[in-house]
Amino acid sequence: MEEEEEQKRRGVGLVLFPCPLQGHINPMLQLASILHSKGFSIIIVHTRFNSPNSSNYPHFNFIPIPDGISDIQASFSDVLALLSHLNVNCAVPLRDCLVRLLSDHDNSISTSKEKEPISCLISDAIMHFTQGVADGLKLPRLVLRTSSVESFLAFAAFPVLRQKNYLPISDSELETPVTELPPLKVKDLPVIKTHDLKTLYQLVGSMVDQVKASSGLILNTFDHLEQSSLSALTQEFPIPVFTIGPFHKLFPASSSSLLTQDQSCIAWLDTQPPKSVIYVSFGSLASMDEAEFMEMAWGLANSKCPFLWVVRSGLVHDSDRVEPLWPDGFLEMISGKGCIVKWAPQQDVLAHPAVGGFWTHNGWNSTLESICEGVPMLCHPNFGDQMVNARYVSHVWRVGLHLENRLERKEIERNIRRLMVEKEGEDMRERVASLKEKAEASVKKGGSSYESLEELIAQIFSF
Repeated sequence: MEEEEEQKRRGVGLVLFPCPLQGHINPMLQLASILHSKGFSIIIVHTRFNSPNSSNYPHFNFIPIPDGISDIQASFSDVLALLSHLNVNCAVPLRDCLVRLLSDHDNSISTSKEKEPISCLISDAIMHFTQGVADGLKLPRLVLRTSSVESFLAFAAFPVLRQKNYLPISDSELETPVTELPPLKVKDLPVIKTHDLKTLYQLVGSMVDQVKASSGLILNTFDHLEQSSLSALTQEFPIPVFTIGPFHKLFPASSSSLLTQDQSCIAWLDTQPPKSVIYVSFGSLASMDEAEFMEMAWGLANSKCPFLWVVRSGLVHDSDRVEPLWPDGFLEMISGKGCIVKWAPQQDVLAHPAVGGFWTHNGWNSTLESICEGVPMLCHPNFGDQMVNARYVSHVWRVGLHLENRLERKEIERNIRRLMVEKEGEDMRERVASLKEKAEASVKKGGSSYESLEELIAQIFSF
């Protein structure tokens, strides 16, 4: 019976369209791998900007479309402007691409050639223009939201938050509790730093509206982790919701990293005692000033804990290279205790027995990967949904410490030791180990994510 089902799916094509940022490409390609493992044919339509490495996915068909983003624009650190441009520039190219794909199927019917029918479009929620394109072609659209449920609820609440004067954020109100979204404070709201608030509110509003207009919402989470948030979401969004995460536990996808991973750090971890190393990585977009970088360096060194630190190009504002920034005597002081790389194979690092803590920016992929490996966190969010995730890690799930003030070496040293060697950290390790068990159970047969994936497959066949 299962073989018959898989044969049926092999006659169905799915078009997936990711947002071209690292934290969005990863889960979309993981979702593609999950669906391909269930028998569907996969077409990845993508922008030329930050295009994924197709050689890692030989079973997928990759189709690039023009995005109207010049090299100069792509180098800008203004994520809001980039997303706004993409939502305008990609509409016609995506529509033309889908018309060709749908036409290819029609022609194959008339010529009796094998060609899978396109069942639906699955697009990133932030690429809100795709709903209008799909509607125009009478093609169902499913939406992938790549962050936590709670952060999406916060975005959906923007009109109310503006009405009640939580937004725009005032420096004098940062510590004020947001009573509509407990346990968030004003400083935790998922805003992008910008002078163009009108564009931000338009982008968020369009994203939320077009999710509500879609045929279903796919989430990279599991029911136990965000139960109360999911209850609120299903009340507010009258569409099918599919919680099928953690994606990387359902199907370990090939690497979709846009940066080259340095595998040498695994050999270094092999030489360290169990649970002794704190892994430090702030993802592909977060950055800091030189003074904060110096405080980080000395805080890590003074903690006396072994550390693996990802120091990528662009981590420090206005500096592509970090070598000249090391403080005098720092590299000598950390010899044998510290390993510094430009990018790391994060899932392998977090799964390594030597790693006992993760100092993170709390992007959702990183947060979920840390939970899935039973690794407690030191939270230092930077922008967007990261502040919401950090508040939940530290105050709801209680599996991390929140660095809420400006980075200062003594504070860094104290919190690393709290996490890595003190009883407080051990208690967090026990709580996150329990969440790890729940995550693993969710993707097994009969688990909530397993069942939700079956419901998603049934939804695709209903189109």
